[in-house]
Amino acid sequence: MKSIGFLSFGHWSDVAGSRTRSASDALLQSVDLAVAAEELGADGAYFRVHHFARQLASPFPLLSAIGAKTSRIEVGTGVIDMRYENPMYFAEDAGAADLIAGGRLQLGISRGSPEQVIDGWRYFGYEPSESDTAADMARKHTEVLLMVLQGKGFAEPHPRPMFPNPPGLLRVEPHSEGLRDRIWWGSGSNATAVWAAELGMNLQSSTLKDDETGEPLHVQQRKQIEAYREAWKDAGHAREPRVSVSRSIFALTSDLDRAYFGRNTDSGDHVGMIDENTRAIFGRSYAAEPDVLVKQLAEDEAVQAADTLLLTVPNQLGVEYNAHVLEDILTHVAPALGWR
Repeated sequence: MKSIGFLSFGHWSDVAGSRTRSASDALLQSVDLAVAAEELGADGAYFRVHHFARQLASPFPLLSAIGAKTSRIEVGTGVIDMRYENPMYFAEDAGAADLIAGGRLQLGISRGSPEQVIDGWRYFGYEPSESDTAADMARKHTEVLLMVLQGKGFAEPHPRPMFPNPPGLLRVEPHSEGLRDRIWWGSGSNATAVWAAELGMNLQSSTLKDDETGEPLHVQQRKQIEAYREAWKDAGHAREPRVSVSRSIFALTSDLDRAYFGRNTDSGDHVGMIDENTRAIFGRSYAAEPDVLVKQLAEDEAVQAADTLLLTVPNQLGVEYNAHVLEDILTHVAPALGWR
C-alpha cells in the first residue's frame, strides 16, 4: 500500500488574487485541512516552507498545533531550507513538536530553492566560509543536525548548574527518540540523492529536478530513486528507507473541478533555468477523469517507484475544496492502482 499525503502550497490570497487572507486565517485553515485529511484516511499532512513570502515560514508552531489536534496522520515539511537554520534550535523545536505529535513528525529539509530576496539567509545571520557555497553551508548545518538528533551527549556540564544534571555530557533537550530516522532530504539531483542515502536520510523528490539527461521528469526521478536505493544498500543501513515524490493531481468529477483545472488535461513537462547555472525540468500536472488518471499514473515511473505520494494542493482554494480533491484521489484513483 502506498502512503498518500498532501503537500500544501500557495500564496495567502484568494483564488482571484484581489485580496489577501490574514496569516492567522491561513495557519488555522492549514490545521483544519490536516484534521480533514486524517478523517478522510490520508496518511500525511506536509507543508512547504518559504521565508520572506506570504507563506509558511516558521513550521514548528504549525506542526505542533496539528500534532495536538490529530492522532494518526503524519505531519511534515517539504522542505525546510537549511541555509537559514541553526541546527541546535532546530533540534529543540523539532524534538518538542515530535513529542507533542507522539512521534509522527516527518521533516523534509534541503539546501533550498530560489527565494524572494537575494541571499536571504544572510539576514538570519548565516554566512558560508570563504571556501564554501551556500549549498555547502546548508549541508554542514544538516550534518550537525543529524548528529544532535542522535541524542548523544556532547556538551560539557557546568560544575554549578541551575538544575541537577544527569551524569556525563549533556545533549540538546527535549530529545525525541526515533526522529533522526524521520528526516528526509529534498534532492534535486542524483548526486545529492546519493549523499542523502549515505547519511541515512529518507528521500523527497519534488515536482522539479535538475535536468541531467533530457528525459521526462518521471524517468529521471525513477533513475534518481534507483541510485538512492543502491547507495543506501551500499551504506549498510539497518532500516528500510522511505522515498516520496510530489505530484499535482486533480480528478475532474465536478463542474468546479473542470473550471479550475480542466484546461490542464494535456499539460507536459517544462524545462527552464532555475538560476544562471542550473537547467531544471518541471513536472506536468495531472487533471482528468478518474479512469484516465489511473492509466496516466500507472505509466509514471517515479510514482510507481516511490512508497509515498504527496499530492500538492492549492491552499488558497480553502479547506472544503482541498478536502474534496483529496477524497476524490483516495476514493476514485488510489484503489484502482492498488494503493488502498
